[in-house]
Amino acid sequence: MEKSRQARLILFTRYPEPGRAKTRLIPALGAEGAAALQRRMSETIVARMVRFAGNYPAGLEIRYTDGNQQAMAAWLANDIPCLDQGEGGLGDRLRRAFAHAFAQGNRQVVVIGADCPGLGPVHFAQAFKALESQDLVLGPAMDGGYYLVGLNRPAPALFAGIPWGTGEVLAATLKQAHELNLSTHLLEPLADVDRQEDLRHFHCHPDPQ
Repeated sequence: MEKSRQARLILFTRYPEPGRAKTRLIPALGAEGAAALQRRMSETIVARMVRFAGNYPAGLEIRYTDGNQQAMAAWLANDIPCLDQGEGGLGDRLRRAFAHAFAQGNRQVVVIGADCPGLGPVHFAQAFKALESQDLVLGPAMDGGYYLVGLNRPAPALFAGIPWGTGEVLAATLKQAHELNLSTHLLEPLADVDRQEDLRHFHCHPDPQ
């Protein structure tokens, strides 16, 4: 198996449909403005993924909600595989993405979101490096969630019973990891852009390397 097929970097994002994208920002930006922000953040993170993959032997993948494969390919994908996240809550969709990537022979799988302006190639590299010796890597978000999750082996139970959409996601995930005996590495905390007060992070953050 080629080395490039042993690591997979997966982006979870949403097609930027006005009224459905970044809904918590609609009061501040309007439906069109919130969708435009979603579009811009996703395009930025995909460019950073491509830059990273030019220097690191990792395959790329995009998993989306809303839209369809044709719309996603026309917008973002180019030659990056684009797959629907599928049904269920976030835990179900994460389990599905990891299971698919490991079934394809990958030994290190990292999933990221498009909501973190400070996330870049240096964090992707740190995550894959951590997975050489640790079972799990997490990138803590300042709102109590995480912006990155990586595994070096299947652990579907990690995503069960997590209170998604709350400030307890990271703490609950760490507790679950402890119960599953998963050795864990934490990256630096970064800010997500989900609420009106988070917009300052998008406007003032320098492009990470």
